[in-house]
Parts: sequence; C-alpha cells; structure tokens
Amino acid sequence: MSNFTPKEIVSELDKYIIGQGKAKRAVAVALRNRWRRQQIPKELRDEVAPKNIIMIGPTGVGKTEIARRLSRLAQAPFIKVEASKFTEVGYVGRDVESIIRELTDIAVGMIKAEEAEKVKDKAREIAEERVLDILLPPRPVTGTEPSPEESHKATREKLRTLLLEGKLDDRFVEVEVKESGPVVGVLSAPGMEDIESNLKDMFSNLFPQKTKKAMVKVPEALELLAKEEAGRLVDMERVTKTAVERVEQSGIVFLDEIDKIAGREKGSGPDVSREGVQRDLLPIVEGSTVNTKYGMVKTDHILFIAAGAFHVSKPSDLIPELQGRFPIRVELDSLTKEDFIKILTEPRNALIKQYKALLETEGVVLDFKEDAIAEIAEIATLVNERTENIGARRLYTIMEKFLEEISFEAPDIKGQTIPISGQYVRGKLSNIIKNEDLSRYIL
Repeated sequence: MSNFTPKEIVSELDKYIIGQGKAKRAVAVALRNRWRRQQIPKELRDEVAPKNIIMIGPTGVGKTEIARRLSRLAQAPFIKVEASKFTEVGYVGRDVESIIRELTDIAVGMIKAEEAEKVKDKAREIAEERVLDILLPPRPVTGTEPSPEESHKATREKLRTLLLEGKLDDRFVEVEVKESGPVVGVLSAPGMEDIESNLKDMFSNLFPQKTKKAMVKVPEALELLAKEEAGRLVDMERVTKTAVERVEQSGIVFLDEIDKIAGREKGSGPDVSREGVQRDLLPIVEGSTVNTKYGMVKTDHILFIAAGAFHVSKPSDLIPELQGRFPIRVELDSLTKEDFIKILTEPRNALIKQYKALLETEGVVLDFKEDAIAEIAEIATLVNERTENIGARRLYTIMEKFLEEISFEAPDIKGQTIPISGQYVRGKLSNIIKNEDLSRYIL
C-alpha cells in the first residue's frame, strides 16, 4: 500500500473500471491518507479520522467494483453489506455490530493464509517425510551392526528421489485425516448469527476431533499432510493479534443501498426503523469498540464507503450526525454508448475477452467485428433508456441472449471461427428490441 501514490491507484483502477474519474480520485486520496497517517507522530496519528465517502449514482456504474478493487490494492480486510439488511434494536433483523465481527473473521482468514504461505515449504518437507514413513516405515532399533541401517537410509533416499520426480504419483497410501463433524444449527432466529457462531466454536472445542483413515494417491496425501502441518506451524495467537490490528488500521466497510435507510421517521409504516438503523450505525462509523470472538476491535480508523442510487431520497435525508461522518461525496456518471464500447473491450476482465476465452475451451473462436461491439453498446443504451437503467449489467443480458445459440451448439462446432458482425447482433435481437413489452422481460 505504501508504494501506491494517488495517481498509481487511479491507474490500477482504470485497468478494470471505465470512467468515474471523480470517484476514483476520492478513494485514491482516502487510501493514501491512511499511509500518510502512519507516518505522522503517534499522538497526532490517533486524532486523524478517516474521510468516509458517499458514492451517489445509479446501479451498474461501478460503485461496488471501485471499493472491491481498492481493497485488493490495499490488501485490506474488506466487507460489502447492504444497509437495508439491518434494522434497529427491537426489530427482526441483523445487529449492525455483526459487520465488524464478520470483517474480523475475514481478516483472520487473510492473515492465516499469509502465514500458511510463509511456512508452505517447511510444511511440504515435513509432509514428504511423513509420506516416506508410510511408504518405508522406520526400522526398529536393534543392537545389530549398522550396515542394515545404512541400507534402509539408501532405500529411503531412492524413494525420496522417485517421490520428487513424480514417479510415485500413481501409488496409493493410507493417511489419517481429520473427520468433519455434522453441522448443527444451534439457533435459527434472525440477528442471532453471532451467538450461534460462538456456540458452535465452543462445542467444537469441547469434543475431540475424530480422525479417519483414507486410501489416497501420493500427490493428494502430500497435499493433505502439508495442509495439516501448515496449520500446526502457524501461530494462531499471532494471527489473531495481527488480524485485529489490520482491521483497526486498514479495514474497509462498503455500505451499499444507504439510500434505502435514508428518510426521516414518519411515525408509522415502513419508515419506522430507518432512522433507528442510522442511529445504530452511527457509533460504529463515529468510532466505538466492538466485542468479537478475537477480542475487542476499535472502529475509529476503519474506512466506510457508502453508496446508493438516491433516486427517491437524497443524502441530506440522512440524520445530521451520520451525514457529518461522511464528509466526502462523489457523484458517479450514468454510462454512455462510448463507455459501453470501452467496457466491452478495454478492461483486463472485459466482457468480450471473457466470452472469447469461455468458447475457446470448446475449440470455437469468436471474431467480434467493430460494428458488432458498437451495436451491442447501442442496444444496451437504448434498452436502459426505455426500461430501467441498470448500467453495465445490461451488457451481460444482451451478450448472453445473442450468444445463446452459439453457446448451446459449441461442442458440435469445434474448430470453427464464427464472425460476429453488427448485422448478426441485430438479427438475433431485432424482434425483442422492436417489441418494448417483450424487451422489458427479456433484456
């Protein structure tokens, strides 16, 4: 993270997301500010609060993708939650503190994977020794002369060479593996997920884990034993401590559909819990301490990125205290035909590249002409204007629809190159586009 300047962050985001320069700049500055905060004296460091962001824009323009790519760049614990899933205390729904608990679970998983990667080579070596022990059990210690012992060592080294060269891959060996116990639902009431998780952990620690013997091939045995050894080599106390620290210093929470809980309390009807949810969210966003199964987690420096379409409500409908905790507001632009053309072709994960790669697995080559890409973008723009504007997600529907026949026939037309022209796209979709009622259902 320390190596990325705001310009470099925007440049990385540009590889996957088209347009939305204002939003990219805002998140790039927010991420860089975290690094800057770590460089200043400790007494001032704790006083610098994160500059939380509200992204305002219609669905399918890249709000979630910006936040997700940002977390990958920062290698930060990241969680996406829908604000509408939470309700105030006393109503059926999830407890807002579960956001931080889940974020901590994610961080523990991340750190555990990182630590396991560090000890991977050592775990593999131990696993190899264990497999050799199974293939050639150690000789019992006797008072005889050392020559049989030397012969045993030489045989073991020959086996090791064969193992490393992959010449024993077809051999079966018997290994002891941990048996996964039955999954028992302790509580099923909404809002009780955290208590259920803690109870399951408690029960799993009470009863010893059973093992069973299984006959597997040598490569699978190596994999299973290396995983088991890595688990033993990883210091879980250190993992937990690092995970809590990483959540506190670099965690990112993406609050989607924030507009669904905007709106002042009317006293009755569905609005009754909206302001309550905002008031429940407020302590976490402001900075509080949440009790998790890994210890207490402070939320003072977690970055919150909220997003919403704000078609019906507006950011000023949020309670003033919550508005004050989101000082940065960026508006995302609706996507144009030119944007759709870029989305189809430019990003590393562009849709055209995805479909080409999928059908190449069947030996079918798709040759997209320029006029075909322009036609897809034109149809996406037209349907978004006529019906509901769902942004770039419309491209998925259109691509699936006109490639449906090729996808179905692909195994039978192996080795063919299929040119996709504008005329081909129009031919497949013209009837649906002409009939507006039909396009509402199909596209």
